[in-house]
Amino acid sequence: MDTLFIANRGEIAIRIARAAAEAGLRSVAAYSEDDAASLHVTSADAAAALPGRGPRAYLDIDAVVAAAKGSGAWGVHPGYGFLSENAAFAEAVEAAGMVFVGPSADALRRFGDKVLARQLAQSCQVPVPLGAGPVDAASARAFFDALPAGQAMLIKAVSGGGGRGMRVVRRADEIEDALARAASEAKSAFGDAAVYVEEYLPGARHVEVQVIGDGTAVSHLWERECSLQRRHQK
Repeated sequence: MDTLFIANRGEIAIRIARAAAEAGLRSVAAYSEDDAASLHVTSADAAAALPGRGPRAYLDIDAVVAAAKGSGAWGVHPGYGFLSENAAFAEAVEAAGMVFVGPSADALRRFGDKVLARQLAQSCQVPVPLGAGPVDAASARAFFDALPAGQAMLIKAVSGGGGRGMRVVRRADEIEDALARAASEAKSAFGDAAVYVEEYLPGARHVEVQVIGDGTAVSHLWERECSLQRRHQK
């Protein structure tokens, strides 16, 4: 129980490798064909190749789990982005006899899918912006047309986050192009092209409460103000 497989790349993977070293764990970095010379590969104690190039290599659940299993890892750390919010990936890791370093598959299914998360919030009587989804071009246009005059619409990826798969629509003639771009970006980043829509709230504040747990105990790390963002990313 001393090897941690890092199912990510770049700065994210480097940070995880450093944290693993501080915890006395051996780390194994995953890399696609075009990332073989990347810094995160040499930042870990060992590395495992994934078939394919680009983001798709890191989104291949079967290949990532096989590489992790082959490395002798007891646990898989997904970082953020890619498969980090994919419930099927968490289940596959656990089915292979390894520990998924992150929320349970059930929690990921509820909160990794923003449409389900909205529904859960509403069932708990938590106020949420007007929204609908998943949507196609016709239903997105219908939602936009039903908004008050002058109200903009936000297209967002159902899966993942980090500002990817997100577009603001202020005019009806922008919908089709924005929807196509958001869906394409979501598919590339998260392996899921589904998007949903919400009313755009330009003056909202972004406040988060960080929650941490080890499978036996859960605590929080207080709140943080995340409103200052560039391209919807902190």
